[in-house]
Amino acid sequence: MSEAIGFVFETGIDEAIEAEIHEAAQAYEERARFLSEESFLASEEKFGRVVVCGRAAFLRRMMERARLKESALGIVALPEQKEIVRTYALPSRITEAVRVACEAQPCAADMMYANGTVVLHEAVIGDAPPIEHYSGTYRNRPLRERIGLFWKTIRKVARLHHKRFRIVDTEERQTTLSATGIVALNYPNETFAAKLLSTQIHPADGKVTLVILSPVSVMQYAGYLFRSFVTGSTPKKLPRAMGYMRAPSFRIEADETIEATMDGERALSFPLEIEVKQKALQLCLPDAFWERGAQQPNEKNSIKIDHLPGDEETTAYLQKHIPLFTHASQQQYASLFANLREEAATSATFMTLLILATLIATLGLFIDSASVIIGAMLLAPLMQPIVSLAMGLLRQDVSLQSSAAKTIAIGVASVLFSAAFVTWLTPMHKLTAEMAGRLSPTLLDLFVAVVSGAAAAYAKSNEKISSSLAGVAIAVALVPPIAVAGIGLGWGDWSMFASAFLLFVTNLAGIVLAAAVTFLVLGYAPLHIARKGVVRWLLVVALVAIPLYRSFATMKARTDIEASLTNKTIALRRHTVRLQKVHGFPNDNGWRIETEIVSDGILDKAEKRMLREKIETVIGKPCDITATFRYAL
Repeated sequence: MSEAIGFVFETGIDEAIEAEIHEAAQAYEERARFLSEESFLASEEKFGRVVVCGRAAFLRRMMERARLKESALGIVALPEQKEIVRTYALPSRITEAVRVACEAQPCAADMMYANGTVVLHEAVIGDAPPIEHYSGTYRNRPLRERIGLFWKTIRKVARLHHKRFRIVDTEERQTTLSATGIVALNYPNETFAAKLLSTQIHPADGKVTLVILSPVSVMQYAGYLFRSFVTGSTPKKLPRAMGYMRAPSFRIEADETIEATMDGERALSFPLEIEVKQKALQLCLPDAFWERGAQQPNEKNSIKIDHLPGDEETTAYLQKHIPLFTHASQQQYASLFANLREEAATSATFMTLLILATLIATLGLFIDSASVIIGAMLLAPLMQPIVSLAMGLLRQDVSLQSSAAKTIAIGVASVLFSAAFVTWLTPMHKLTAEMAGRLSPTLLDLFVAVVSGAAAAYAKSNEKISSSLAGVAIAVALVPPIAVAGIGLGWGDWSMFASAFLLFVTNLAGIVLAAAVTFLVLGYAPLHIARKGVVRWLLVVALVAIPLYRSFATMKARTDIEASLTNKTIALRRHTVRLQKVHGFPNDNGWRIETEIVSDGILDKAEKRMLREKIETVIGKPCDITATFRYAL
């Protein structure tokens, strides 16, 4: 006779479910034995496997008793036990669940205990949204609902507080860290936490896995939440807001009262002892359970928490609330601030490099050489006090603001007068393409300045990428537009001076605003202090944007005109013409159009008048037209 199968139900479960299990068990009636929990415990009969059905506390007891009796265990989940179904990959239909429990090949699995009690799927210490939840709960929901869950979780994270944990592993090594919550598990159970480490967790590896949630800012965690809820994907790398520890046992302590639960219902007390007994129980589960996670058990303990906050300063800050942006440490702030204060001051080195860069830029503008102008961009140190000004505005540091503003003013005046002096000495009065390119700033130039300012602040805050500042200097080009303005002074051309100087003011405003916001995001100032300076400079950028928008609108109109007329074929009375090389220029009358016209014959006065009317019809307004005729033979 084959092994006896004991069917043990918790007293008081739904009679319909019990009847359905009885009916499904008829296929195994020769081996089936129906017992109460007490009679199973008292029975001396050897059961090869036991099939159980009941609430969580009952399942925990039966797991321990099956282990002691060396019986394999099969589980039939109640309809409301969604977490049990997902953890053990159980069929939701009773008939199929009974079949699996009775026929599946038993395999050895670990058992996890929290303070001596069996854990069915996970223990949660503190707050860890949403990694303690099962990903399948959200996967099939409509996109709109998933986006709503994303925002709801973001708001919940913003209200969390860090706690200080002391974690002692099997080898008595103590780790102190700051976190909002910890999820302890030993199976790859399809929770968000388990999926992050799915390639490491094995059902029989003898390890407790602690997934530690420790966001230092809401924005740091937002990317993971968006991917989890909205796109439904799992990051290939562990998010920066999380860490993990894996060992056979852990003791978790805390200085304050922290809520801890097991399987979502049972309260746990501190200090919390969590351990795993390796291969302690034979489980009769579907193949899907054993195919999850790592293919082979990893016997080594592992830890990845170096990037998580643990120092007293950061912990004290995060215990109040999790900020929207990252909070820089005192050491980071002191190092950067000392550097920026030094760069904000006017020095002989600064003035020497700036004047040399001005001379190179001015000569490069006259000889129309882009490479020479780029050399001047690299040499010019004007970006340094501008970034310092951004930090001064952000921190409301009057001393730093004054020093940086003074250095910028002296620097700009030096560039203007140096360029004007070179212009006065140079016997040339020709507007080159490099000069003309800096006389029509638009909103696009402001966008370039904003991006460059963000890049400059980010590079300045990270010594590893400080070499990237050279690229920022080339991208934003601070000295050349001031040099063009100086050339305008030397020629007495006030329109040229104003247009070129507007480009410099655009760059200055965009860099300062973007650099200040970037430093804010990187945590170098609390929002309540930074708000005043950022809002003020935002108004400055808005004022600068007014003439830039006009220039942008003009540029767009010119582009539209040139696109609508270029290669346009127009049939006249006797001849057909095609417009080529169309260029539009705004003037007092509206627009001046210069174009080449390819014709199959000489136009008479009436045809020329007709051609003008058709061009004006395309443009939508009267214009001055200058045409060069070419004839197709």
